[in-house]
Amino acid sequence: MSTETTLDAPVLSLANCADEPIHVPGTVQRHGAMLVFDAFAMLEAWSANAAELLLLDVSNGMPLQSVELPPPVRQMVEECIALSAGDAIPLVLAVELGGQEFDCVAHTHCGRVIVEFELRDVSLQTVGIFALKAHSALDRLKRQTTVRSLLQMATDQVRDITGFDRVMGYRFGPDGSGDVIAESRCDSLAPLLGMRYPASDIPEQARRLYVLNTLRLIPDVRAMPVPLLGRSGRAPVDMSHSVLRSVSPVHIEYLRNMGVGASMSVSVIVDGRLWGLLACHHMNPRRVPYAIRMTADVIAQVLAATVQTLEAQRRAETIARAADMRTDLMQALLIGEDGLREIASRAAAICAALDCPALIVTQSGRHVVHGELDAETAAVIVRAHPGAGDVLLQRLRADDWPAAARGHVLAWPGMLAMCFDPPTDGWMIAMRPEQVASIRWAGKPEKSVKVGPMGARLTPRGSFDEWLETVRGRAESWSPTHLLIARQMQEELHRASIARQSETDLARSQLMAMLGHDLREPLHAIQMAATLLQNGGAAAPMGLRIQNSSNRMSRLISQVLDVSKIQTGIGLGSQMQRLDLAIVVGDVVGEASIGYPEVVYRVTGDSCAMVDGDADRLAQVATNLLSNARSHGLRTGSIDISLKVGERNVIFSVSNLADALNPATVSSLYKPFKAASLHNVRNRGGMGLGLYITERIVSEHGGRLTYSYAQGRVIFSVSLPLSAA
Repeated sequence: MSTETTLDAPVLSLANCADEPIHVPGTVQRHGAMLVFDAFAMLEAWSANAAELLLLDVSNGMPLQSVELPPPVRQMVEECIALSAGDAIPLVLAVELGGQEFDCVAHTHCGRVIVEFELRDVSLQTVGIFALKAHSALDRLKRQTTVRSLLQMATDQVRDITGFDRVMGYRFGPDGSGDVIAESRCDSLAPLLGMRYPASDIPEQARRLYVLNTLRLIPDVRAMPVPLLGRSGRAPVDMSHSVLRSVSPVHIEYLRNMGVGASMSVSVIVDGRLWGLLACHHMNPRRVPYAIRMTADVIAQVLAATVQTLEAQRRAETIARAADMRTDLMQALLIGEDGLREIASRAAAICAALDCPALIVTQSGRHVVHGELDAETAAVIVRAHPGAGDVLLQRLRADDWPAAARGHVLAWPGMLAMCFDPPTDGWMIAMRPEQVASIRWAGKPEKSVKVGPMGARLTPRGSFDEWLETVRGRAESWSPTHLLIARQMQEELHRASIARQSETDLARSQLMAMLGHDLREPLHAIQMAATLLQNGGAAAPMGLRIQNSSNRMSRLISQVLDVSKIQTGIGLGSQMQRLDLAIVVGDVVGEASIGYPEVVYRVTGDSCAMVDGDADRLAQVATNLLSNARSHGLRTGSIDISLKVGERNVIFSVSNLADALNPATVSSLYKPFKAASLHNVRNRGGMGLGLYITERIVSEHGGRLTYSYAQGRVIFSVSLPLSAA
């Protein structure tokens, strides 16, 4: 004679609450009965109410054919056994046993066939009418264009077909907490829209079951569960996919504390994760037929598919805009000379792509800031980055920062730092400000510990009155899309930096070769002049030759030093003071007229132009532009110099008669060592550094150097801001 034992549910203690095996409770809900068959069609377990509810005489090890089930049910079980190698989609039948109507649901799981009989208290005709009401709304559901409107329509429809007092649409955040962003309720209930529920309300193992079994009904929270009977020594029955699985005592207490008599939850699964939930509450017991629940599940699936489509569209649009920005940035980096400045000039587009209001770009000890981030905080942030390396670093809270920086970043705790050039310590740092959040919790989130008949255990909240919490020192999280954009940008910037480094190495090699060649000629001239002087040659001509050759050597060495300062990030070291640009330009033009009497210089414009600048460096700008005009212009025309004072800027222009430059030449105007400059017969000592250095000087003065062509003349214009004084 076989023995029958109760498959007891495990005791829920404080120590193992988080690991409560709710998928093997050993009990079922009272509104139905369960039979469990093994792979050989032998009865292995059954709920204690099977005999009373189903009017069946069952015993341990009874073969399927001996159990007095309707033939369609036996056939369904046999079909499930044939598929017992893996989990099968549930099979459903409407059956009548002992004068009562049941929804019979059978599925295969872990080598067992679990057959559940759920009482149905409405006719199939009534069930069909409710199901048809939901189908008419599915098309409207698909046409929604926002997540909020989509979730609101879904809650309205689910409440309409199920009759629950309240249906809430949750959306889960990255921390697992759930915000109620849609609600449909009867007028007698207080609204919960906008409330947040803590992540601890749904333990991790419960979240797993929400993904596996997307619909869960508890028709009566006060009904006592029914034990599962069967042979001892067998593994517990896994009810992960069951409709009658009993409820955790903690969850039952949670619902009672809310004053709920019945509940139903429908999972919204997006990309395999629990994205949201349709939570249904009724103040009294309420039984919803299986077919109507499946209709609600279909609504949730359509909701999930539409959410996935909306999010995919939004993600694709964001990535496409970022790709356009990245293409423009890469082209600028490959053509331009100052990578730091090229990135900074596109800071607004980068901020838009990363959804951040501020950006810091730092390289070789220099940094530029875009946005409302103050200079002092930016300097602290630059010092607090982790050092060179292939790093994509995130910070969201002030506590994530080094201790020395926390007091400075309270208003800007959100950081996404991308190292794009390790050799020069090049970083792009996207910043997000503190997002002060006033969270309306549905009751204080923490659970309490109480001692009762079950011993010490976690007890859910007893109050769900609104509890307001202000969260500070935290920024909005970086989404996976923004992290992807940042990683792609980092990789392309790194490739561009490698290309620029290769170009710089080549330029240095060319510089050494040309410097050795170009310095040899004036040095040889000086040596020859010294020999002639020693032998009694004419002193005046030799002295002039020595002076010209030494001047040429000095100019070459000065240019090389300037290039070295620029490329190592030291800068040209301009000493700013208030000065009259008209006087500086006038002095340079006067010297050029004496040195090159054959050239005609024409000066027009304003006689006073006050700017903040370095007189020597601005004189170097004027000298280089005049030299460029002499070297590349036609000798038949004059060199025109113009100085005009506007409302905010001073425009200094130098123009000469010449053919227009071709686009390829224009794109490399400010590159050093240009081939067109290296072998110019009218400027044999030039190395193509003049415009390169000039553009950097103008940039350090907060100005801009531009090329244009009009009326047969090449024009280079320098725009400088007027003096603040």
